[in-house]
This record gives sequence, structure tokens and C-alpha cells, in this order.
Amino acid sequence: MNKKLHIRFISIILAILLLIPSLNVSASDPELPDQPSADIPTAAEPVFEGDAKSLILIEASTGMVLYENNADEALPPASVTKIMTLLLVMEAVDRGEIKLTDPVTVSEAAASMGGSQVYLEVGEQLTVEEMIKCVVIASANDAALALAELVAGSEEAFVAEMNARAQALGMENTHFENTNGLDDTTENHVISARDIAIMSAELMKHTTILKYTTVWQDSIRNGAFVLTNTNRLIRFYPGANGLKTGSTSKAGFCISAAAKRDGMQLIAVVMGSSTRDSRNETAKQMLNWGFANYARITVSNQEELRIPVSGGKQTTVSADYDSFDLIVSKKNAKKLETDVQLNESAEAPVCVGDPVGKMVCMIDGEMVKEVPIYATEAVEKNTFGSLFLRILKKYLQI
Repeated sequence: MNKKLHIRFISIILAILLLIPSLNVSASDPELPDQPSADIPTAAEPVFEGDAKSLILIEASTGMVLYENNADEALPPASVTKIMTLLLVMEAVDRGEIKLTDPVTVSEAAASMGGSQVYLEVGEQLTVEEMIKCVVIASANDAALALAELVAGSEEAFVAEMNARAQALGMENTHFENTNGLDDTTENHVISARDIAIMSAELMKHTTILKYTTVWQDSIRNGAFVLTNTNRLIRFYPGANGLKTGSTSKAGFCISAAAKRDGMQLIAVVMGSSTRDSRNETAKQMLNWGFANYARITVSNQEELRIPVSGGKQTTVSADYDSFDLIVSKKNAKKLETDVQLNESAEAPVCVGDPVGKMVCMIDGEMVKEVPIYATEAVEKNTFGSLFLRILKKYLQI
């Protein structure tokens, strides 16, 4: 080896030694700020006809509120209560604790329920599925209690579960005293329109419920007893797929009306209307307004993303972000812009799922959604040996 080449080789070795301290330092990726709520500019505030005490309109998959009026006042909900009853039942089914085909034996307490009912008799047996149909379609108080007793052993225990589940869902203006919403003897059986929307959206995650909430007429007892849906929107409103009505002299006429069009699931809650027709008309107007003014947009990555890696066994790493839905007012849909913001580089080692940037959605320069961009492959950190071999190979090729 001549003198010039020898000096060059020593210089390379010294350069490697100088890099060794940095190999033990792992730079942390920048922390992404909390994602803001999709506070997207909305269409002009509507004025809905009717005399309801409380209203709210949401999009179910995102929970985005499209309209609200006095949505947090705690009011008697009548049979809309049964949405929580059905939620606990469907959760028990999905956990495998009960099956749709299981028989439910009617207790004396269930058979003695008043109000809307399917006239269950003590000792009579219907399947869980048949009981659910009775609750959803005919708003049967007796079937609601029979299911509650099956799931929790007693109405008291089931009501405790209802209140616990409401708290877990963040329903801040809710207190249940029974499974059905009868309020002749209750003292504080109340819920807000916002809380009804929350539990409605949660129930609709259990898609099996849609087998029953979309039915106009069915029957039990081998066709001897006909069930007709108390929710007339199921028959007369295009896209209607639920969810529950209710009325008492104390609560007035209430509804959680669900409908889906063009992939967008809306839930309109109306509480305290003076008549059934007024309640239904208000719900229809809210749904019409929502579908006319909003659209669902799916945002997904359409390009290959890579960023440089320092100190790694490979020089770049691939990246991606999860697709998501945005609910935007139709007048702003064409203004939606996306901005991929990748970090300048990542420090090895890189693990799958490590944040390496963010994707920001904006309308008129205002951020409406932010999601993390993450590494989709792992990159091991260079060791002294691997770095030495890499440089030596390069040197020997000269």
C-alpha cells in the first residue's frame, strides 16, 4: 500500500471512530399535537318547524354535530330509553354471554308491565331474537324487562349497568331508573338529546340491530301476533334505518331517527314534541337538511411515501397513514386540501408504527383534521461492525 493510500485508509478509520458516539444516541421523533375536532364550517343555521324542546343532528361514524338546539337539557325520554337497554343486550350477544337463539322465560314482573307491550304471559318463552324484535319494532315494555332480567338477573342490576354504561360513554346528563322509560312513578329518569345521540351511534355499531330496526312489520308466536314499527319513518322516509320512538304525557313525543344515504349515517334526535306528527316532521326536516348540506369524503393515501433514515442499515423507510372519513358541508367540499408533512429524517432504529410526520386537512387555510404518518417497516440501527463493513466495501471498490 503506497503512502498516499495508507493515509487515506487511516482517515476513513478515524471517521468511523468519530461516528461511534452518535450510534448510541436515539433522537426521539417529534410529538404530534392532539388532533382537533373536525370543526368544519357549516351551512347556514336552519329553522325547523315544530315545538320540540330539544334537538340534535349528528353524523354517526364521526360523532360530528351538524345541528343542535338545547341539546344538553336533561328531559324524560320515554321509550327512547330502550336504546340503552338494546345496547346492553347487543353487547352481551357480541361477547357471547347470550345467543340470539337462547330461550327467554317470562317472569311475573315482566308479564305485569303496562304501557306498550306484546302481552307476554308468565312462563312463556320467546328467543332472544324475538324479544329484541318486540322491543325494537313494537316498543314492548314487557320484552325489555324480560331481556334485562336475562342479562343481569334483575331489573335493578340491569339499571345499574345502564347507568354505568352511560357514564363510560360520556353521557353527562343521563340517569336511568328503569329499562323502558315509563315515567309515572319515576323521580329522575332523564337524558339529554346529545346523550341519546351518543348511545344511538354506539348501538348502531352493532350492525345486527339493523336487521330489526329497518323492519316495518313482523310477527311472533308463529305469525299469530303482528308487530308494526312505531317508527313510521322506516316506511315513508328514504334511507331510514332506525332507531326508536317514545311518548308519555310527561316526555311528550320523542324519537331517535336514523337514516343513511350515500354512505353517510345521520341520527336526528327530537325530544318533547307535542304530537307524533310534529315529532316525525321535525325529524324528517333535520335529516333532509343534513343530507342536503353535508357529504362524507374518504381521505386515503395515493402515493408512495419515504423519508431518509440516519444511522440505519438502510437509508430510507416507507411511510403511510390510515384512511379516514370527513363530514364536510357540500359548499366546502371542493375547498378541502391535504398537506403531507414528513419529518426531514428518522433516526435508527425505526419500528413499524413509529410516527414520522403528519397529514393535515384544511379548508380555507383552517385545519379541520390531522392524522399521524407512521413508518410501515422496521430499520435496524447500524453497529460499528456493519458500518465498518459498508465503508470497507466501498473503499475496496475504488
